Amino acid sequence: MNVLIVESRKELGGLWSRHLARLGATVTVALTEDEATGHLLDSPTDIIVLDLVLNEGSAIAVADFANYRRPEAKVIFVTNTSFFSDGSIFQLCSNACAYLPSATPPADLAAMVEHFGQPDPR
Repeated sequence: MNVLIVESRKELGGLWSRHLARLGATVTVALTEDEATGHLLDSPTDIIVLDLVLNEGSAIAVADFANYRRPEAKVIFVTNTSFFSDGSIFQLCSNACAYLPSATPPADLAAMVEHFGQPDPR
């Protein structure tokens, strides 16, 4: 499973990456919108863990680009804010599959990635 983590906080992205690597995932961490879209241009991606609030760039732009370039990739949004707490992220981004607080335990996030990152049985 190929995972892209888009998280401005390098330490948090690294923590999530280590948990996913233990499950056998191939993980890339991008700190900005530009890094994330560059990765999506060149690399297969099954699932994206995407912080809604990036220091550089727009998470919605990353999700939109992923929907165009890697339509099979699902997006797990994470945030430490109340943005989209009404669930409207699922109407805005058709590739959204989950919405979690950034404080979700890494093992739980890894389980969500493993679940949603599996190929569609259809």
